[in-house]
Amino acid sequence: MTASSAAGQTGVTRVVCEQLAPRVGDLAHNKELARDAVRRALADRADVVVLPELTTSGYVFASSEEARHTAITATDPFFDDLTAMLSGTDTVVVLGFCEGESGDGGGGTGRTGGDMLYNSAAVVDASGVRTVYRKTHLWDRETLFFTPGDQAPPVVTTAHGRIGVLICYDLEFPEMPRRLALAGADLIVVPTNWPLTDVPAGERPAEITQAQAAARANGLYIVCADRGGTERGQEWTRGTAVINQYGWLTAAVTCPEQRIVSDLFLHLSREKALSPHNDLLGDRRSDIYVQESPVL
Repeated sequence: MTASSAAGQTGVTRVVCEQLAPRVGDLAHNKELARDAVRRALADRADVVVLPELTTSGYVFASSEEARHTAITATDPFFDDLTAMLSGTDTVVVLGFCEGESGDGGGGTGRTGGDMLYNSAAVVDASGVRTVYRKTHLWDRETLFFTPGDQAPPVVTTAHGRIGVLICYDLEFPEMPRRLALAGADLIVVPTNWPLTDVPAGERPAEITQAQAAARANGLYIVCADRGGTERGQEWTRGTAVINQYGWLTAAVTCPEQRIVSDLFLHLSREKALSPHNDLLGDRRSDIYVQESPVL
C-alpha cells in the first residue's frame, strides 16, 4: 500500500520536514542534498515533504553574480529528477530555490540567462512542477538580489487536501495566511530561513509564535521548514515546526534531530466552528474592514 492510499483510508496525511544545511553557491551539492531528503521522506511513507527556503542555492550571497550562478528555472533537470522519484505516488514536495527568468540562456537546460532573480518555492508531484510561487515580501539583504513576486500565493489541490504556499517573511503579514484560508487551504507550508536572534528566557522564537497565531486565527495547519548549519557566520533559528489548527505546536526539531515526521488530520482544517454560535471565517465583518477608521 502506498502512503497516499493509506492516507485516503485513514484520513491521515504524513508530513516530513527536513532541516537541511545547504552550501551557499554550490548548486550541484544542494540538488543532491534535496534529492537525498526526498528519498528519506519517501522511505518514511511521506505524503507531503517540505524543505527549506533557497534549498538549492544557500542564502548568504556575497554578490548578485553568486546568486545568479545558482539560479535555475522550473524546467531544470533537477525537477525532472524529483518528478521521476515521485512516480507512482501521490507525494507532494515543496522546496525553495533561487529562480531566474528563462532569458536567452535557458536552452531547455533550466539554467537562466536573464537578470531577474526570485526567491521561489516549487510544488512538485508525479505529474511535474505544479506551480512556482515567488516570495512577495523580501527580508533585509534579499532586496539586494531578488525581485519581489507580484502574484498572490497559490493553493494547490492534491490527493491529501488543499496546500497553500508562503515563504518565510510572508508569514509575518496576516493578510497572507488569511488569503490562503479564504481560498480553502487545509495546510500552509512555509519553506523558511530564519536568522537566529535573541529570545527571552522561556520564550519560543517570535517566528514560531507568529506561525502559531496565524494557524489559530485561520483554523488550519501550518508547517514551517527552517534550515540548519552556519553560513558565512550566520546562524539559524532551526525552528522547523508543525502547528495544528488550534495554534498549538505539535512537533518541533530538537537538537540533534534535524527532521520531523508528523501525521496530520488535514480535514479538521475545514471545520471552522468555534462554538454553536460562532464560525471563524463566517464571523468576519468584511463590511467593516473596508471602512476607514475614524481618528478622534
